[in-house]
Amino acid sequence: MPGFDYIGKILMALGGSLFIFGALLFFGGRLFRLGRLPGDILVQHGNFTFYFPILTCIILSLILSVLMNLFRR
Repeated sequence: MPGFDYIGKILMALGGSLFIFGALLFFGGRLFRLGRLPGDILVQHGNFTFYFPILTCIILSLILSVLMNLFRR
């Protein structure tokens, strides 16, 4: 059974990850233009708007995959 030091390390890693993710969401729109990349789909017809940030999803998926592989090792 893992000790409290192991659980503490996991909680600190989760807290740091949440802080970094929150900072990216807060500053991301201004710095990285996340959600408004050229490959994102935006369709507007009258009062109907459909928005699908496909390129943003692909980039975030690649970044998260790399981070998860780094943490897994």
